[in-house]
Amino acid sequence: MAAMLAMPQAVFAQAAASAPQQQQGPPQQKQAPQQTPAPAKAAPNLAPNLGSSDISVESSQTEGNFTLRVNSDLVLTNVVVRDKKTGNVIQGLKQSDFTLLENGKPQKITSFDFQNVDEVAALDEKQAMGQATEQLLTKNGQVNEAALRNHRLIVMFFDVISMQPEDVTRAVNAAKTYVNTKMGPADLVALMSLNTSLTLDQDFTTDKQALLKGLSMYDATDAQGFAAGNQGGTTNGTADTSADFTADESEFNDLNTDRELYAIQTIAQSLSRINQKKAMLYFSGGLTRQGIENQASLRAATNAAVKSNLSIYSVDTAGLQALTPFGDATTGSLRGTAAYNGASVQSNLDANFQSQETLSTLSADTGGKSFFDSNDFAPAFQQVQRDTAQYYVLGFKSTNTVRDGTFRKLTIKVNAPNAKLEFRPGYYAPADFKHSNSEDRERELEQELASDLPSTDVTVYMQALYFRQDVDHYFIPVELVVPGSQIPFQQGGNRDKANLDIIGEVKDSAGHVVANARDKVKLAVDTAQQVRSRNIQYSTGFTLAPGKYHVKFVVRENINGKMGSFETDIFVPDLTKLPLKMSSVVLASQRVPFTKHSDSPLVRDGLQWVPNVSHVFRQDQHLYFLYEVYDPKGSGVDNPAAVKGKKKSDAPAAVGAAPAGGVRVLTSIEFLNGTTKVFETPLVVSTALNEPAKGAVAFQLDLPLTDLKAGLYVAQVNVIDDTGGGFTFPRMAILVKEGAAPVVAPVAPAPGVAPAPTTAPVPTGSGH
Repeated sequence: MAAMLAMPQAVFAQAAASAPQQQQGPPQQKQAPQQTPAPAKAAPNLAPNLGSSDISVESSQTEGNFTLRVNSDLVLTNVVVRDKKTGNVIQGLKQSDFTLLENGKPQKITSFDFQNVDEVAALDEKQAMGQATEQLLTKNGQVNEAALRNHRLIVMFFDVISMQPEDVTRAVNAAKTYVNTKMGPADLVALMSLNTSLTLDQDFTTDKQALLKGLSMYDATDAQGFAAGNQGGTTNGTADTSADFTADESEFNDLNTDRELYAIQTIAQSLSRINQKKAMLYFSGGLTRQGIENQASLRAATNAAVKSNLSIYSVDTAGLQALTPFGDATTGSLRGTAAYNGASVQSNLDANFQSQETLSTLSADTGGKSFFDSNDFAPAFQQVQRDTAQYYVLGFKSTNTVRDGTFRKLTIKVNAPNAKLEFRPGYYAPADFKHSNSEDRERELEQELASDLPSTDVTVYMQALYFRQDVDHYFIPVELVVPGSQIPFQQGGNRDKANLDIIGEVKDSAGHVVANARDKVKLAVDTAQQVRSRNIQYSTGFTLAPGKYHVKFVVRENINGKMGSFETDIFVPDLTKLPLKMSSVVLASQRVPFTKHSDSPLVRDGLQWVPNVSHVFRQDQHLYFLYEVYDPKGSGVDNPAAVKGKKKSDAPAAVGAAPAGGVRVLTSIEFLNGTTKVFETPLVVSTALNEPAKGAVAFQLDLPLTDLKAGLYVAQVNVIDDTGGGFTFPRMAILVKEGAAPVVAPVAPAPGVAPAPTTAPVPTGSGH
């Protein structure tokens, strides 16, 4: 499915009176007749302007719903206290026996607990984990902390995309041996895997048969074995495959590593509701980083694991390897002299070390351990059981409240003779927006885009329209509006400046991303006061085929890092099934100069139409209407196949008057106040196609609002195909307000503004 992104623009929209959220918005738009696509339905707490779109909108937000965000600064760390001589865990210690320091400064221990699996009782899984065991790792799972006390929580995570088939076999066999011979009554085990996607294969359970069944699903033939590719595109030391070109696969390796680290972060976040210690057995063929690449992903995964009290035990499933100069039997002859001067062996050793270094870092920073260069994975299971048999859980709130993202070293002392302590060395402090780097900020945007929860720190309104390009493709203009009062500005030189990050995506009904947008909008004004009573409007667009889609956009202001999101379902109609084929109706109060080339239907005759998203106008403004009628009877293109794939270059140079029985399309605008018609424009008649490349008659109407009384109206657009007998009467609510506010010019890159109206409400324009 083809999808294209239009050139985005940002302007300061003229304010009819105030920001959209301050309006007493018009009621929901009334339904149009059946032959017209269903009008949009605005969410109760969102902009009342969505009625201008003929794309049906279904918001996931419902009236009365709200999101409560809680930032917890409690830091948990596990401590195993052993006797130096015997190695046994010292029990019976009290909270007062421990001293905890962060970067050398004493911290007050606010929570204290001791876990002992020797005291485990029989577990009622349904009581501990909700109605079914499959709910513990899901979003809606209910956790009974008391029932889970003194149990081990172990996640076996199989990173299949990094493992060769023989690696999967070794890992699965080791896991089955543990389940059959070593798994105790205190052990709750879950199975997860990363292949084409992150999958929960078995939630926490004590059922050995369920675990063995889940492990048997990991067929070695499913392993993809994505080994690290060539770095830098050099040919020396690479296998000779008779190819003339050696690709530089550095970026591929970075993306693959990011994906694996993000999966670990997701698992850790899903376990954050359980305070007690969790252990992850991470079976991987290795993680490779290049310099500082993937640093943000590694830190995010580590932070999520630390916050969730999750220790990672990394197992390199490649096992013990013999690294020979010429490679193994699966490797072709090497190019160059690397096999003869030691460079090949050194390269293999470096690659092996790099893949293990990231696994080692994950384990060390989360309080776990790593297991390398061994084909026996049993010690990993034994270490997990040993570390989680008996341990103390200490919790504290740091006296250092600065959210700077730096590493903070932990030191723990205990008032007990001959004691040896085991605990993680420290943690990364949370980072606020000012202390995060560009990679962290980009990841935050992507995570917000993928989040199921809306972000509401910045109010965002969105409108989607549609215009047909050919029978199979429609251009979807998308307008985003942010109240200027919510955008902070900083003084830079003699102007106040701000910038916004915008990211968005379109998914089809199967959940596949078919189009996306990413942009940074820079704003500069003489004084920030100019913006507070106005709106910042961002325009972009996509080319889509008929069908149902889900659209989501996230907007972030880049001074405080606050974000807002808007998502909705849109339906792009198949106009071939309608008796009269018509685009959305655009209502605008601004048309600004636009000199760049653009295929957007909102750019006409050197002017860009700026849709009025809120449908609120002032009496001293003009109300502009724009809409298109496709394939009218008598045009010669009333067969949809006639315009399929047609380009503008294919259109005739001129279109003459219609012959008898040719095109005759009539249109007018009515304003209704309740059931009373208070105004109607003169009839506009078009007898020729003025958009022959699209087989369309385009109508542009200019209606001054000077003499129209302030109030709430329903605008009805009357369209009649006189030759074909088809008709449609779409309606939308508008609000006309009093006011003589000064006209504000839009921000670059689209400077200029339409002149203030001085005439009575008599429409101008025609079918073009």
